[in-house]
Amino acid sequence: MADRNPETHVIDFRAAEQLLAARDPRGAVKLLDSVIAEHPENTAARLLRARAFFAAAQLRPAQLEFELVLEREPDNAFAHFALARTLERSGQGARAIRHFRLAAALDPRPEYLEAAGFGSED
Repeated sequence: MADRNPETHVIDFRAAEQLLAARDPRGAVKLLDSVIAEHPENTAARLLRARAFFAAAQLRPAQLEFELVLEREPDNAFAHFALARTLERSGQGARAIRHFRLAAALDPRPEYLEAAGFGSED
């Protein structure tokens, strides 16, 4: 579109964040599609779109987006964790374990450690 500019894309990105927070993941995806079409290298937009796909139960598109993010940012603990949740939800538990463990190794947050099976021993 001729009237689209970088400021419009920032506004769309922020609006997509709000839509996702308001539990409208499909609306978020729609806004992010135009941002990513213009800026396919924008990893933050792709990560947000992956989260929106996941929230909309569109697991295959979510998986593909999370994997693309991880190709660009292999040390992104959240992306590993979210990909693992996506794989787990789509019945690929064995593949999910690897990403849960990578997330926990990269960032020892309690939820990552617990998902990886590294929870504290009581």
